[in-house]
Amino acid sequence: MHFLSRIAPAAILAAGISTFASAETLRAAPEQPLQAVLDRAQDGDVVELDVGEYKGNFRIDRRLVLAGRPGVVLNGNGAGNVVTVTAPDVTIRGLAIKGSGRNLQTMDSGVFLEKSAERARIENNRLDGNLFGIYVHGAAGTRVEHNVVEGMRDGRLNEAGNGVSLWNAPDVTIADNTFRYGRDGIFTISSRKDRFINNRFEHVRFAVHYMYTNDSEVSGNVSIGNHVGYAIMYSNRLVIRNNISDRDRDYGLLFNYANYAEIDGNLVAGGRIDIIADARDEGPDDERGMVPDAKPAEVQRSGPEKCVFIYNTNHNKFRNNWFERCGIGVHFTAGSEGNEITGNAFVGNRNQVKYVGTRDLDWSKGGRGNYWSDNPAFDLNGDGIADTAYRPNDVVDRVLWTAPQAKVLINSPAVQVLRWAQAQFPALYPGGVVDTRPLIAPPPKPSSSRSLQ
Repeated sequence: MHFLSRIAPAAILAAGISTFASAETLRAAPEQPLQAVLDRAQDGDVVELDVGEYKGNFRIDRRLVLAGRPGVVLNGNGAGNVVTVTAPDVTIRGLAIKGSGRNLQTMDSGVFLEKSAERARIENNRLDGNLFGIYVHGAAGTRVEHNVVEGMRDGRLNEAGNGVSLWNAPDVTIADNTFRYGRDGIFTISSRKDRFINNRFEHVRFAVHYMYTNDSEVSGNVSIGNHVGYAIMYSNRLVIRNNISDRDRDYGLLFNYANYAEIDGNLVAGGRIDIIADARDEGPDDERGMVPDAKPAEVQRSGPEKCVFIYNTNHNKFRNNWFERCGIGVHFTAGSEGNEITGNAFVGNRNQVKYVGTRDLDWSKGGRGNYWSDNPAFDLNGDGIADTAYRPNDVVDRVLWTAPQAKVLINSPAVQVLRWAQAQFPALYPGGVVDTRPLIAPPPKPSSSRSLQ
């Protein structure tokens, strides 16, 4: 049987591949050693795989296209990387890739891109049950698009890898993918100028996890029922726009030493979600220590506990976001300075703001503040701005945060008198958040329809 054929260059041109004048198409079948075909290929060739399972660990060191169709499976047999790419300008598309190793130290992956694998294109694949789905280890200019990446479902959470991991890989685009299971959907560290666009995340720890990655964009993504939606840490000058966090467990948006970002048009919504308690969340070494106040998963729980957590985060612009049905709308702490928080909607949160501090913070700018669903103020002149300032917290709130046992006194006459006195004599209010120009009506709500698709 003839397992390898070369098709005329005209077919290559018809497929839209014209970079190499002598480019040819090589066709392989499962009975044939695939690595031998890859080694025989020349720069610019297309390797097309017939339907079936190809077992082994494969290495691509030429500029080629590795293409399949439904029914084509690459299986790494539980050892190492399924596919390792060292050449630039490689495309991998239309494959099912599974069976990587389980060694975190060697970063075993479905597809592993070495630093030299610049401008790789990983598209329209299904990666299932690998330790790391795709590892971009310094490969600048990579594009990861239209893939389904499902990580490990068994074992402890800290023994799983991420859907896509980036290390020192600038100018990477990760767009229109679906991520499920494993540790984080996308994890990036020590990178820059990356774009994570229109991805969907379910059943992971963090949907998007930023560490030391600057000048990048996170836009149009949907996170549903994860531990945390978007964890932004030690990163500067980001654009975080039009994302959805739908009933994530602990936080919709988490900022830790993230500075000079634009956070615009995001929706964080709480509510009840049915999940199965996950034993991987338990134990002292499951890395939950990275997220304050994390809690084990429950059946039929509500989330998130906090729409936004802002810790030691400075000079950011929070505009036109919608935060609803969380335990706390915004938890603001640790000396965060110079943040602009205007035009946002705080709707139906049990506590709109938690801020323990003595400084006065005015959350309005240019005559425009935020919308607060529990603000009973009037707008007598009809300019859309409430006639009185809004204060989300008072002395009693601060007492309850510092001494939670005092909750037993919340309905006592003494507490009610104290709150009445503060309302009559504003000078009694402690320092804290005040919105001097609160909005009477909320801004347009970002669309949540994407979370239902």
